[in-house]
Amino acid sequence: MAINKVQFQKGLSLNEFIENYGTEEQCFKVLYKLRWPEGFICPKCGYNKCCQLTQRSLQQCHKCHHQTSITAGTIFESTKLPLTTWFQAFYLISQDKKGISAIELHRHLGISYQSAWRMKQKASLSGLSSAF
Repeated sequence: MAINKVQFQKGLSLNEFIENYGTEEQCFKVLYKLRWPEGFICPKCGYNKCCQLTQRSLQQCHKCHHQTSITAGTIFESTKLPLTTWFQAFYLISQDKKGISAIELHRHLGISYQSAWRMKQKASLSGLSSAF
């Protein structure tokens, strides 16, 4: 009998997840690479050089001085939750083959039910949870 390749595909253990996405800085770097795989490109003028503002974690274009956040225009825009919480939600959503309920997500992450429900909806619409 043949082995089901989907069932035995390489996954990400909890320890590996914590190593790769355990800090806010690690999550920021991953999101930066996902958002700008070829490097920063200003959304206003298209210029490719920027500096990182340390106080507010913004990128500022050298040409037009437009400031943009790594989360602007993404599912993370206007969130008050840290990126680590979002990445944990993606991990939890992707690990259960039958899915995870919003109430379970709320309990695991220690956030409100409404936030957990919203995260679950955004994660399923974006398809980001399949990256884990």
